[in-house]
Order: sequence, then structure tokens, then C-alpha cells
Amino acid sequence: MFDDSLLARATALVAAYAKAGTRIATAESCTGGLVAGLLTAVPGSSAVVERGFVTYSNEAKSEAIGVPAELIEAHGAVSEAVARAMADGALATSRADVAVAITGIAGPGGGSAAKPVGLVHFGLATRGGVHHLERRYGDLGRAEIRRRAVLDALDLLESAL
Repeated sequence: MFDDSLLARATALVAAYAKAGTRIATAESCTGGLVAGLLTAVPGSSAVVERGFVTYSNEAKSEAIGVPAELIEAHGAVSEAVARAMADGALATSRADVAVAITGIAGPGGGSAAKPVGLVHFGLATRGGVHHLERRYGDLGRAEIRRRAVLDALDLLESAL
């Protein structure tokens, strides 16, 4: 399911988090649980992965991790504000120490001039605050956009250690 290079990165990440005694939560929209799925493909990941939220719909973002509906209405689901709120909400509704959130437009449809296909916002929450990353991958196809989003999520999780 996941290629060897992704599994190797996930294995190293799980080992580093286990050594640090740090736990992860994910809140995923456009990646649909791929980050949590990759991490849990690693034996021993139960010591690290506290939980994963797949919050694909706007309602799920609000109900599962507390993203205010007004925030989504004001900024759109694919926005810095919502990515930050997703990460913060995943951290607050879990026993994790770090939470990564992903919301974007993987395509092939759904984009606009302001928010094109390939736009992805990330949030990374720790007890010290919430950070944001924006990527504009371009219209590379749904699978490639999602793959790149997973890679960037791993980068963010690595940076949090």
C-alpha cells in the first residue's frame, strides 16, 4: 500500500516519537486518513499514534474537533484559519502532545481562482502553539497532491520533535 521510502520515513518518525515519549494525533480532510494510516502501518505505532480524525465534511470538522462553523463559513474549509483550528482541536480533544492537520483541494474539481486545485493548508499544534504551512502543488492529479501532502505532514511532525 505504501512505498518503501514512505514506510522508512514513518518507521523512523515512530521510533523518534517513541523514544521521546511523545504522542501524535492527526486531523485529516483531503488526505482522508493517509497520514494516520501510514503511521499505523509501522509495528509499535500504538505507543505513538494516539488517534486520528478524518474530518472530511465541514460538519465533521465542527463536531469531532470543535472547529467553529462560523470560522469555516468566514474563511472556507481550505484556509489557514481552519487548518490551525483543526490542529488545535485535534490536540484539545486527544491525549496527544502533537497534532497535525491537513485541509486542501485535491481535485480534480472543486478549485477556484482564489483556491485552486492543489492548494493545501497544514496546521501543527503543540502545547507551545499552532503553526501553519501552505502549499500550492498545482493540478498534479488527486493522488499526487495527496502524496505530497502526506510528505509535508511527515516533515511537520519531524520538525516538532
